[in-house]
Amino acid sequence: MSRPADGPAKEQGGRRAETRQRLYRAAADLIAEQGFAATTVDAIAERAGVAKGTVFYNFGSKEALFAGLLDHGIERLAGALAEAARGPATSPVAVLDALMLAQLRFFDEYGPFARVLLAELWRAAWQDAVLRLRTSVLAVYERVLADAVEAGELRPGFDTGTAATAVFGMVLTVAIERRALRPDQPVEDVHATLVELVHRRISP
Repeated sequence: MSRPADGPAKEQGGRRAETRQRLYRAAADLIAEQGFAATTVDAIAERAGVAKGTVFYNFGSKEALFAGLLDHGIERLAGALAEAARGPATSPVAVLDALMLAQLRFFDEYGPFARVLLAELWRAAWQDAVLRLRTSVLAVYERVLADAVEAGELRPGFDTGTAATAVFGMVLTVAIERRALRPDQPVEDVHATLVELVHRRISP
């Protein structure tokens, strides 16, 4: 049986997690709009509807908040891709198609985070996040491409590491362009075009 103190402690933890989510959303929106350097703690607090001190209480600094945002977003993206990879697809190339659709849908839901990744992630200050992206997100693509090589769907010696980065970057860029310029275009139509393009380029 739980101790009486467990209830309030759990409730407090839930409130803090909710506050962090609000701060992540506010930071992602602002950084996507105007860049990391131009985004202030005051602006993040105002957008999130909290006091400035709440930002420092939860993260300590703007840099720590951004690092947390990157970790959080990358973890959720990795989870979405891993789930897609476990789906009903019957061949490695079909799994690759499912990964691209999952990535498109993720960035359709979290558009500001896509723009943050494209614009800010590659700065020297965030190399730890780049490594996490490589090991938890790009690695999913790379494993599937390696399976495709083993299954004979891709030629022997195919550079799966470079291809994983290329496919991820292509889907990321297309997702951002669609949200900005063609928001009414169905994700499934965009995915069909990418599938046709990729299949034509990687066929043995």
